[in-house]
Amino acid sequence: MSGPDRVKTIEWLGDAVRLIDQTRLPLDLYYKTTSDYRDIAESIRRLEVRGAPAIGVAAAMGIALAARERSGLDSVEFRAAVARAAEHLNSTRPTAVNLGWAVERMLGVLNDPSNADPADAVRALIDEALEIYEEDRGLSRRIGEHGAELIEDGDGVLTHCNAGGLATAELGTALAVIFTAVEQGKRIRVFADETRPLLQGARLTTWELLQRGIDVTLLCDSAAASAMRRGWVTKVVVGADRIAGNGDVANKIGTFPVAMAAREFGVPFYVAAPFSTLDASLASGEEIPIEERAPEEVTVVQGARVAPEGVRVYNPAFDVTPAALVSAIVTDAGVFREPYERTLFGA
Repeated sequence: MSGPDRVKTIEWLGDAVRLIDQTRLPLDLYYKTTSDYRDIAESIRRLEVRGAPAIGVAAAMGIALAARERSGLDSVEFRAAVARAAEHLNSTRPTAVNLGWAVERMLGVLNDPSNADPADAVRALIDEALEIYEEDRGLSRRIGEHGAELIEDGDGVLTHCNAGGLATAELGTALAVIFTAVEQGKRIRVFADETRPLLQGARLTTWELLQRGIDVTLLCDSAAASAMRRGWVTKVVVGADRIAGNGDVANKIGTFPVAMAAREFGVPFYVAAPFSTLDASLASGEEIPIEERAPEEVTVVQGARVAPEGVRVYNPAFDVTPAALVSAIVTDAGVFREPYERTLFGA
């Protein structure tokens, strides 16, 4: 099987989008191809495509597909139809800021007076979606380069969820840091939390690392603190779906207790994310909308019920880690430390 550095998570084919259905990994590397933006929206909702940067790229390409589909309408009807498609895509998942960012960027192109003719708008929207894709590829490489400076030869690095190439258009965010450090010749042992309830760490992160020949040990989420206590973990690197104006970080559920354990054992806790993940409109993490997902993700595992019928379930997809627990935030623009209001946002 080809390694993830040669596997494209999402790809524009000219008249369709091809993406990896990540719900079928690691057992089946399956590509889904569609020309319908509604399929893209469903893929985002079902986590067939996931990770904040990849969601943004997928939404942009979905809008481009909608524009192609509606190109025969007159100018007014065309814009209204594409705007509805954009709204539909934007409603799929509420927490990842890259989704809204990409949609707003595409709407800016749609509403540009120079693209009044639908044919011109279609070409411009496709070009913009491809630009977003290429930008993300470059961002992940720069995040890797900046973050690798924080990793030392011999480190044990713990990560949570999946923030690798499968979550972006290229290397990833948190895993880009690891991939780059390894390319620099640093010997690293990685610890990957399984990441309940959908096991993105177990299914996806370990797959990416093993494909690159990187030493990885899979942990139950509840074992992370014990690994730190034993001294196995010397750094933590995670991704982010949204970073508030004060530096509070929303990431996959389970990240917050990892950060608390890291503080307890004196382990640096780093967050790696593109600058587009920053949301200066929110004063703190308390204002970040947290997606709650279906109870069946917790009560049913691979089609088998593991909890009694009728039990109430709390299944948030994300939690918020306070800025005070974050040692540094690694972006494509460099490494930033507290106070994040000033260093990241220039307040």
